[in-house]
Amino acid sequence: MRRTPIVLALFGALTLSGCSTPAEPGAQGAPAAGSSAPAAGGDGNFAVITHGAPGDAFWDVVKNGAEAAGRRYGATVTYQGDGDPAKQSQLIDQAVSKEVDGIVVSMANPDALKEAIGKAVAARIPVVTINSGSDSSKEFGAITHVGQSEDVAGRGAGEQLKAAGVTKLLCVIHEAGNVGLDQRCKGAEETLGGTVERLQVDVSNLADVTSKVTAKLQSDQQVNGILALNPAVAVAARDAVADAGSKAKLATFDLSADVVAAIKDGEIMFAVDQQQYLQGYLPITFLTLYKDNLNTVGGGLPVNTGPGFVTKDNAEQVAKLAEAGTR
Repeated sequence: MRRTPIVLALFGALTLSGCSTPAEPGAQGAPAAGSSAPAAGGDGNFAVITHGAPGDAFWDVVKNGAEAAGRRYGATVTYQGDGDPAKQSQLIDQAVSKEVDGIVVSMANPDALKEAIGKAVAARIPVVTINSGSDSSKEFGAITHVGQSEDVAGRGAGEQLKAAGVTKLLCVIHEAGNVGLDQRCKGAEETLGGTVERLQVDVSNLADVTSKVTAKLQSDQQVNGILALNPAVAVAARDAVADAGSKAKLATFDLSADVVAAIKDGEIMFAVDQQQYLQGYLPITFLTLYKDNLNTVGGGLPVNTGPGFVTKDNAEQVAKLAEAGTR
């Protein structure tokens, strides 16, 4: 059967995690607040609007994936990130006014984005949601959601921490109001079989994160496990474990080059990997297919990119991909 370039590219994206080198390495470095990656031909104009601030190690990889797909399909991809849901809504409204061919949006705070996404759907602009807010995606009219089940991922993390002997876990929440982060903590609580205590921190102040986690470890020596929900927070928590002289086991959600290095060195047990490169790449693929052929994916169910687990056993392979900006 004759295969189109888009189908071949989709197959390549879905099998990316099993390759020793990325098919299309992303550009390294912190992104600007908004940037475009046009290619010759300009077939499609897509807006990617996330709650991730520019320069965040996790969202850099999402951006790399979206722009790589844009280059692959000759589309213009504009990436913008803002952690303020009101500003995120404004960015969606601006994309609607520009009559883009599709919008990709993460929904850390779904209720705050409902009206703006509704305007896009009413304007017959296809929307793909990513990363957070999967429970609201179909209700809001998105054609699909790309991400991982935070409940399932949390339960998987709890199982591994339980096996490592953790009985009292500190779950470090770095964004107030982010429904996905609470789901991760709840999932871990379901399978740990012990106590899970939440600690609210500010991801924009990592020195304070280290200070707060250190204080908690020193004041409550029954805490023998820490679950970070962000790679930068994980590194700050690693420093806190050292500062407190604690033997608490540390695990995290999501990857960065520093996290992979810490896993290799035995400082972090594992990272739950949702393969965020695919959360950028696949939505542009799906929107291109929708634009060209009215194809939809998922049948009303989310397209899962995780969870996977990066441990000391596979960290060396993943480290090379992280350096290229694709993991």
